[in-house]
Amino acid sequence: MIKQYPNNIIKIWKIFILAIYLFSIVCCTPELKVEDPKTGEANFTKFIAIGGDFLAGYQDGALYKKGQEFCIPALLAQQFKMVGGGSFNQWMMPDNNGLGMSPKPWLPPFVSRLKLMLRTDCQRATSLTPVNETYNAVDVSPYLNAIAGNSVQNFAIPGATSLDYFNPSFGIGGTRNPFYNRIASNPGVSTIYSDAFSQNATFFIAWVGMEDIYNYASAGGGEYTIPSALSFGIRLDSILDGLTSNGAKGVIATIPDFRNFPFYTLIPYNAANMGQVQADSLNYIYDTVSGFHHIHFVAGNNAFLINDANATGGFRMMHDGEYLTLNIPLDSMKCNKYGLLINLINNRYVLDSEEVKIIEAAIDAYNNIIYQKANQYNLALADMNAYFKNITSGIQWNGEVYNAQFVTGGFYSLDGYHPNQKGYALIANEFIRAINAKYKSTIPQINCFECDGILLP
Repeated sequence: MIKQYPNNIIKIWKIFILAIYLFSIVCCTPELKVEDPKTGEANFTKFIAIGGDFLAGYQDGALYKKGQEFCIPALLAQQFKMVGGGSFNQWMMPDNNGLGMSPKPWLPPFVSRLKLMLRTDCQRATSLTPVNETYNAVDVSPYLNAIAGNSVQNFAIPGATSLDYFNPSFGIGGTRNPFYNRIASNPGVSTIYSDAFSQNATFFIAWVGMEDIYNYASAGGGEYTIPSALSFGIRLDSILDGLTSNGAKGVIATIPDFRNFPFYTLIPYNAANMGQVQADSLNYIYDTVSGFHHIHFVAGNNAFLINDANATGGFRMMHDGEYLTLNIPLDSMKCNKYGLLINLINNRYVLDSEEVKIIEAAIDAYNNIIYQKANQYNLALADMNAYFKNITSGIQWNGEVYNAQFVTGGFYSLDGYHPNQKGYALIANEFIRAINAKYKSTIPQINCFECDGILLP
């Protein structure tokens, strides 16, 4: 006869058996082995960086102390110490207000970093908005002083193109770009490249070409010309030939597509929302009174108006596939019909279809050269073009999701183009993956708990 047990006894036995089963899994499953840090085929004893904004740690529209402390090369240098790396000397800003270059020519040339602050706009709506301050000649002087006797290893200079790396006059006198002049070993004679070469590094990181293209893109295709792929290739070859001449190894990076940056995608080309009455009023002005029949507004979303020498009257409505930059004067758009009536949007805030083609072709051509040079010099390659697409889709890190959404995405800083410190840490990990894969090293990934994201007031 089978003995019957009370239900509560059966439940206790079930729990006991389950506990034994789980214990056996924990005891018998081998631990995931984390490899000890190993140098592999590279030598990290003397590490340098050469590049522009992203390797310098530029963010929130400026270069400031904490941003430099947690820039990509500084983060990498900390990890390299686990595999024989030495110290990493940087030139530092004096504080966390920092120094940025104003994108608007009618303002003083230098500004502080952007911070989120409560601001009331022209429609009397108050919200958290990125705000910075302009510097007068007295306030800016501490940020411009040369650093005497400074021997540095980070030769990433914000705004510097590949041509600027070889220009001994770059930054002298000032207002175009003050950064290299602070650390030049021999102002007017030395160059970014010659100072980097003189370090006799055993390992380097080079992210070259970003400023060649994005100085053009950020100005709406004005003020700058993108250097030809041929000239870029010659200069990149000179840099890599020199840095590898003593047997040094390194890692170089490709250039991301501009559509991955909120600076170019946050404001839609057709964000002019209006009712039927306003649409009818504008149509009367353009169509009936002025005879510009190619301009037509509807109730709902409408494209803004831009200059175009090939269009009737020299202007037209924007098309899908054209872009507005984030530094466009938003108050003028909200309250003064900027881009709708009389005042056409200035070219400095627009990437039209022809400029988009120029940028796309340059990125493709530059990246092809970067791939070729990585193979030619047997260097690690960090495909940032692919990686930034992943960021746009969204990735997980330390239990959080990071994507390209402005402010809320967690990756970009308040200027919409440069990453914040957490974003730079993610990029540094991508460089580590490329280095480990190429040189059979086992450099640990970064967990930067001290890195700032977007700071609330």
